[in-house]
Amino acid sequence: MLSQLYIQNIAVIEKVQVAFEKGLNVFTGETGAGKSIVIDAINAVLGNRTSRDLVRTGAPKALVTALFEEIGDETKEQLLSLGFEPEEDGSLLLSREIAADGKTSCKIGGRPATVSILREVAQSLINIHGQHDNQSLLMPEQHLGYIDQFGKTNRLLLSYRTEYAYYTELQRKLRQLQVNEQEKEQKIDLLTYQINEITAAGLYSGEEEELLTAKKRMQNIAKIVESLHIAHDLLSGGDETDGVLSMLDQTEDQMRQLQDYYPDMKADKLMDIRYELEEISESLREALSDSEVDPQEMDRVEERLDLIFRLKRKYGNSIDEILAFGERAQQELDSITRSEEIEGKLRKELEKSSVELMEIAGQLSEKRQAAAQLFQQQVCEELAFLDMPSVRFLVHCETDEPDESGIDRMEFYITTNPGEPPKPIGKVASGGELSRIMLSLKNVIAEGDRVGTLIFDEVDTGVSGRAAQKIGRKLKQASGGRQIICVTHLAQVAAFADTHLLIAKNVRDERTFTTVQPLSQEERVQELARIMGGENITEPVLASARELILQAKENENGR
Repeated sequence: MLSQLYIQNIAVIEKVQVAFEKGLNVFTGETGAGKSIVIDAINAVLGNRTSRDLVRTGAPKALVTALFEEIGDETKEQLLSLGFEPEEDGSLLLSREIAADGKTSCKIGGRPATVSILREVAQSLINIHGQHDNQSLLMPEQHLGYIDQFGKTNRLLLSYRTEYAYYTELQRKLRQLQVNEQEKEQKIDLLTYQINEITAAGLYSGEEEELLTAKKRMQNIAKIVESLHIAHDLLSGGDETDGVLSMLDQTEDQMRQLQDYYPDMKADKLMDIRYELEEISESLREALSDSEVDPQEMDRVEERLDLIFRLKRKYGNSIDEILAFGERAQQELDSITRSEEIEGKLRKELEKSSVELMEIAGQLSEKRQAAAQLFQQQVCEELAFLDMPSVRFLVHCETDEPDESGIDRMEFYITTNPGEPPKPIGKVASGGELSRIMLSLKNVIAEGDRVGTLIFDEVDTGVSGRAAQKIGRKLKQASGGRQIICVTHLAQVAAFADTHLLIAKNVRDERTFTTVQPLSQEERVQELARIMGGENITEPVLASARELILQAKENENGR
């Protein structure tokens, strides 16, 4: 269960710590006091989508932490599978920080976690049911989801959807093959032309770079020849000057004459240098002899570069991309020319997949049908308790062609008066009836859930009087096996609270602050009187508030 909630800098809440207890915890407060903000904060720490607009104006960041106690085995196993160690005392601390720039960080048990992991863990801890959930009753396409949730069809539905995705992919591939003959021939002609053009070019990776280097050398051949001549003449000598080699010969002669007087002067070392320079001179001479530009070679280079340019405009930005295009074209051509063979294989695989798909769909449908029968029976029992004994709730079932959700089409029908035919729930149910029907649905589904905490956010909208008291009693009953947190505007519901929390808004120094405080027995009477009588709290209204609490206690003891 949720035992502690800490909220800092969320909207009008500067800093609040809320202690929850087992049983029925009820929030009340004036409109605009911040009840929805508390729910928003809980949603945030559960990993649901949020935004930087939630951060209190002027604050650098917002923080929400939630301490859970007595977490179940399912949550512990889930934590271990995600790499988190549950505490030995069965507690778990979740936290989420939201910066003013929208960045968010999460922690599980003090260790960093992603929002998706936080959300996954939270699913086994809390279920939140809000006012907007009533609208889903008006959407028939969402009704099947309730049956799947009640019937626990998750694994079977996952198997079905996996097979359905494979089945539809096979259909897509088959449709691609089943183009008309004229289109097929046109495609073959185009692919053949493209493949032949690329193949005939005889391109290879790196060829363009080689050609560009050769072109640059040929375009600069005059400068190259001039540099080769100068370098060769400096080494070997020209018509009017001695080169380095000639001067080295003269230097060697002088050094040999000095060896009798200076034994350390070794002319042989100088000769080694001379031999190396001779080799360099010879390489310069050979380069000069090869430096003549062949006009035909220049034309060949230009033609190849022009061909590459034209192919790049058609098939890619580089030779590698052109070659890759050719390979893909060849694969597509092979696929088309082998289409009959491939089509035969696809048809066999599609037939096999269809059989497997319908087998799973049948199993799923059978489980849904059984769940629907039990579901409508239990919902009717809940509605009778909630002062709607004349309402008959039905799950209208049909089968259709398979789609992503299966072959079942389910819609909720009701009859509000005896003798009338059942009609779609959205056409006949009033706002108050929708609230009670939704509460009934949630209670029935919750019976099979192992989630320790349920939060109801004003699910009593549109009801009053005896019906409101019945809703309060139902919430009280449901809290016997789990923790219930309820946001309500009805005194009849709040009277059943085990823990009554008041959300109040105050203005201080021209800033708005929201507080949350637990109420004593007498404070509860005052708050119920405010809900019933508004600002003018008279003694008769106070007496009525005390009577509501007393009746709630008697109903609890008498259940």
